[in-house]
Amino acid sequence: MRNQPRAGWVIALPHIKRFKWTDMDNLLSQLVRGKALLFIVVLGLGGCFQAGCHSTLISSPSPFIKSFINSSWAQRYGETPGENTVTFIWSAVVSVFALGGLLGSISVRWVTNLLGRKRAMIWNNAITVVGLGIMIISKPAKSFEMVLISRFFFGFTSGLGGNLHVIYLGEISPKKIRGMVTLTVATFKAVGKLTGQLAGLSEILGREDWWNILLCVPAFFSIIQMVTLPFFPEAPRYLLIEKSNTEQCKTALQYLWGPGDYKLEIEEMLLEQASLGGERSKTLMELLRDQSIRWQLLSMFVINGAVQFSGISVVGVFSFSIFQEAGIPVEKIRYVTLGMGVSEILTNITCGLLIDHVGRRVLLWAGFGSMAVIMALIAVSLELKDYSFWTPYSTVALVFLFVICFAGGPSGVVPSFNHEIFVQSYRSAAFVFIGIMTWASFTVLGFIFPFLLAALKSFSFMLFSCVCFAASLYIFFTLPETKGKTPLEISEEFRNMRTCGSSTDDKCMETRL
Repeated sequence: MRNQPRAGWVIALPHIKRFKWTDMDNLLSQLVRGKALLFIVVLGLGGCFQAGCHSTLISSPSPFIKSFINSSWAQRYGETPGENTVTFIWSAVVSVFALGGLLGSISVRWVTNLLGRKRAMIWNNAITVVGLGIMIISKPAKSFEMVLISRFFFGFTSGLGGNLHVIYLGEISPKKIRGMVTLTVATFKAVGKLTGQLAGLSEILGREDWWNILLCVPAFFSIIQMVTLPFFPEAPRYLLIEKSNTEQCKTALQYLWGPGDYKLEIEEMLLEQASLGGERSKTLMELLRDQSIRWQLLSMFVINGAVQFSGISVVGVFSFSIFQEAGIPVEKIRYVTLGMGVSEILTNITCGLLIDHVGRRVLLWAGFGSMAVIMALIAVSLELKDYSFWTPYSTVALVFLFVICFAGGPSGVVPSFNHEIFVQSYRSAAFVFIGIMTWASFTVLGFIFPFLLAALKSFSFMLFSCVCFAASLYIFFTLPETKGKTPLEISEEFRNMRTCGSSTDDKCMETRL
């Protein structure tokens, strides 16, 4: 939704700065002046990389885990378990990860208030290592209960680590390149997905003898972060705004971004600190009840909800079924899904070079709009798959385009958007809300979609198309641009929004909703 002056009703695209290769050189030089680039990599390995990797590697060893459940039950109780029993335990192994993710994401406010950003990440890694140990010994111990406990720990640390990753990145980045830095959240999640797919190949770890090691692959990367993160500083914004330590904040900025006085950045943080007036971190209920941030909450709900129900999670989890429905030979499907992972990573990197030039708003509404059209075409192509030999291959091409539009739009922009629309005191509670939405909707959609696919067949994808189209309209007509603005400036712009016909002073911006 786009802001317009009260008298104006002309639709116009926002001014977009022309991208130049010299701009890219400047961005890259900023990353390598200090230790920022290395820090981004370290932070990503224990952050969203974990959730991405766990989401894809669980499908490959599923027959081996079911066989393990069957044999361990028979050895313990002296009889073979029923098919329903094995299915129930396997479903629990899958779903307990989402339960852990939900609880982990809910705990982010309490953990960050208690430990700060850096120590919270380190302790999160320690829990992952505990889960790793339990998973490794579960097989020789013949205990499927240990698999359940380990999966819960992995889910908890993925949920908590994902939120910590976004918060930490947003609080270390200068506003001019904040979009590019926070977009690496999506990049590492995509890299995690591809890593899980590669590790699950039968040529690597996708064999019966190695399934418990396969499920621990993300944890090995988490150990790298646990060992290296103590050598990096705490988040500068946290040090100044919440701890009032200007010297440590300046030292952290210099360590990450190279020599400089960073007077402008520190002044902006001090201004935000003064505006907060020593306010403590808000709770989730205080966030939901605060009328002054209702536009941020509504926008966050619409955009994050649209991401979850856009169909991307369905494409990821049920890609095998989608390609099989499209008529692609079974032996070729795994290579097609690997190609999807590579295209998502490359598009995320490209989006990172453009986001601070094009802006968040354009990438969001154009991304969702393109996804709406492509998802509708996927529904049609699946329905017509028997009419021509080339139709199944057009479905594959459309799925690839859908992933590319998602990676170049919502996937890359939403982490930055979620961080920058709230000031410091509201941010942790906002990520609790996002975590609840993300993990709860993932669980609900995982249960509902198989039934939708059975009932509606290919037309079930039209529902996702409608969600994407509605989100695109909302963003185009309502959302203000956040590029190059401080959280305080963005919050003020949201506060000045009103719907047509409401009675406020002339300083307020009028939406076209």
